[in-house]
Amino acid sequence: MTARELDAAGIHDPELRAAYLACRALNARHGKTYFLATRLLPVDRRPAVHALYGFARWADDIVDEPGGRQREPALRALEQQLSEGLARGRAEEPVIRALIDTADAYGIDHRHFTDFMASMRSDLTVTDYASYEELGRYTHGSAAVIGLQMLPVLGTVGPREEAAPYAAALGVAFQLTNFLRDVGEDLDRGRVYLPADLLAAHGVDRELLSHSRATGSRDARITGALRAAAAHNRRIYRQARPGLDLLDPVARPCIRTAFVLYGGILDAIEADGYAVLHRRAVVSRARRATVALDGLVRTVAARTVARTRAAGRPVAPGASTARHTTGPAARPAPAPRTPVPERDRAGREDAS
Repeated sequence: MTARELDAAGIHDPELRAAYLACRALNARHGKTYFLATRLLPVDRRPAVHALYGFARWADDIVDEPGGRQREPALRALEQQLSEGLARGRAEEPVIRALIDTADAYGIDHRHFTDFMASMRSDLTVTDYASYEELGRYTHGSAAVIGLQMLPVLGTVGPREEAAPYAAALGVAFQLTNFLRDVGEDLDRGRVYLPADLLAAHGVDRELLSHSRATGSRDARITGALRAAAAHNRRIYRQARPGLDLLDPVARPCIRTAFVLYGGILDAIEADGYAVLHRRAVVSRARRATVALDGLVRTVAARTVARTRAAGRPVAPGASTARHTTGPAARPAPAPRTPVPERDRAGREDAS
């Protein structure tokens, strides 16, 4: 995160700036697609996105920690710090400090964070799901609310509640793609996110998945189940797609880039014969570069239109004329933040 981004967001307190930088570091290490897409956002909105994803990444790292004996107390401590911080409006832990600042600046509903932590807790004990309906209760907290947290930061061209179902669906679509890509890694952690009824419909169970993972053998039944899961995932992407047009035009290239790249993971899985139990499917660097370049072109065009409109000049034919009505662009320019009094730091020392 550059000083320019923090300055543009009105974040001037040194400790708060350091907190946002910690969040950015988490995203840079773990979320290649999200991190790339975030660079297409207006500079003043990038710190908020890093805060939201940085916190989510931290919690996810806790529940995925090898061994597991420290997971429950670490997650409980994180949840307590979050709850107390949201109630007080400040926190000592840097990642939570940035998250609370973002929630306050953009009016993000605190229930989204509560629902997220509930799903993280379930990862400590729940190892499989009977159906997509049951899985949906998990993905509401682990993924749908991420889309809902993001919506105030991205901004919309109409009432936010109209865009909310699409944002939630896109969050779920992204996570279902992660589940499909990471079937083997999740199995190693003792989890199967593919619903049991979908697997059973193709003659697959946990034992067969484990055998395939351990021996490297392929099985047509597993391929059939994975193909069906991918088809379901693509349906969720189609449900979410209309929501892109409801976003603030200057934010659309960011989300469209993530949309295309994540869809590309499904394409890569298919092209690799659904071998996700044996290796991770990835989008090629050439494809990522092509999508990123397209996103950059769209970003420049959207910002040009926004500047032209702000200057009161006519917008060129064919350019988007949608006016942003809900979100950060409708707010006054951010004022310098009041420094948060320093307190003894609690909880984890390392935000990674």
